[in-house]
Amino acid sequence: MSEMWHLQIHINGQHTFFLSETILSKYSGKLRKIVKQEKKTTQIRSSGIDIAEFPGGAAGFELVSRFCYNNGTLSINVSNVGLLHCCAVFLGMTEKQSPFNLLAQTDQFLEEIFHWSWNDVVSSLKSCDPFLDYAHSCGLVDKLMSSLLAKIAQNSHLNLLSVSSSSSSSSPDTARSSASPSSRKPYAWWFQDMATLSPKIIHSFLKALGLYGAENTNLVITRFLLQYLKTNGGGAIRPVPAEYGGLADTAVHGVVVIGRSAFSCRGLFWVLKLVSGLGISRERRAALERLIGGMLDQAKLDDLLVSGGGGGGGVYDVNLVVRLIRLFVYHYDDMSMERMVKLGFLIDMYLGEIGPDPALKLAKFLAVAESLPDCARDSFDHVYRAIDIYLQDVQASISEAHPSLSLEERSRLCRCLNYEKLSLEACKDLAKNPRIPPRIAIQALSCQRCNVPSENTAFVVEDHNFGRKDNQLVVYKNDETETECSSEDKEEMKTNLERMQWRVVELEKVCREMKGQMARMVKLAPQHNRPLPRLC
Repeated sequence: MSEMWHLQIHINGQHTFFLSETILSKYSGKLRKIVKQEKKTTQIRSSGIDIAEFPGGAAGFELVSRFCYNNGTLSINVSNVGLLHCCAVFLGMTEKQSPFNLLAQTDQFLEEIFHWSWNDVVSSLKSCDPFLDYAHSCGLVDKLMSSLLAKIAQNSHLNLLSVSSSSSSSSPDTARSSASPSSRKPYAWWFQDMATLSPKIIHSFLKALGLYGAENTNLVITRFLLQYLKTNGGGAIRPVPAEYGGLADTAVHGVVVIGRSAFSCRGLFWVLKLVSGLGISRERRAALERLIGGMLDQAKLDDLLVSGGGGGGGVYDVNLVVRLIRLFVYHYDDMSMERMVKLGFLIDMYLGEIGPDPALKLAKFLAVAESLPDCARDSFDHVYRAIDIYLQDVQASISEAHPSLSLEERSRLCRCLNYEKLSLEACKDLAKNPRIPPRIAIQALSCQRCNVPSENTAFVVEDHNFGRKDNQLVVYKNDETETECSSEDKEEMKTNLERMQWRVVELEKVCREMKGQMARMVKLAPQHNRPLPRLC
């Protein structure tokens, strides 16, 4: 057995090979030098020699050993040429050691790299991933990247980074070009194949193009990165943020630079959701949010429903929506009222959607409701309904979604309402709602009474106990106005008066119901000695 091998070689501290010193030294100058040095200091037969940071580990050293034991011959192909080349450089397997040296053979194979097919280049790049740093140091990655970019340029009709006119998700190889030219897609033909490469290789790809980080201003590269992150970052296996953070930053910078010319508001929300968990920097995220905030009125309800991450802060990321609203309002002077009102309706729907969340804090609900100016809403009915949803039962098994809210907190919750912009029906419902503090109901009713026309109108309703005596509404005519008005105006005024009369009657009814509720509360809680406010 001792005649068959003379060396124990430990590769990267994980694997041990028992090989012939003579055979290996014939092809490797570095190995010959290591053995010579070890013989001077220790008993090499008993301890062996250690080789650390060997490219490709045990798999690479096994290929080299086969090459040496096979008299300097080995089948070289696109899948192993990268590994063999790096091993040959590491071990110094040059022509000084043997005319059949491994380095010369791999160099000769790589000379044909620009004649390789697209699939061969991608496959060879992929094989370099385990030893990519060493492949970089010996110039192999640069050669492969040059060939890759040349293939993209050759098969793109417009320029190096254009979307091909015969866009399909397949490579340009004949065997894979079965897609119909009419089935165009918003990405270039090389996107799908490049998506199989590691983030380190994509980083090298961007560096070779000069489009990494803040240098990215290219739409095609931006689309590719978004597709890449969707394919690799959105899978079942969570990526390590450090691997994808730089790519996400590069993609977002491209999105921000290109902006509205290529991305809709919905598309920007998709980008935000995509990169949120990939380690994006604060600077890039803030820039993306500013872009979205400026066009927030174009969003849909489901765009705003961004997951809160399940960290106990609620189902949805309410803080994000508040930031976006504030960014929109910041530019209020530069936009039309129509856009502001449109956003107001959207936010009211959002309030109703987040209301049933038991983990939603009162402060966050108010932050959303109060983030818009009063002019953004023609009516506050939807805000009131959102408040009611926030307070009411979420499930039959739960008494209330937010049972810990005190009377003071519920009053505070209602401060976001503009009672003058509540419809009569909403005001009636509010007055009857047991979840609304009575003081708030009184304030809302008082504002409704203030909406009754004043003495400057054609008809005046005298407001003494709602202007009624013995159940009769007291109405006075303004004779001067009457004589100056046409018959059509008189008829219109008469109609308006009838409407006002019915409105006052309805308000009186609500007021009486409130009185009854207050009286019942006094009977149930006699310990409260404070006098109740007079309603009417």
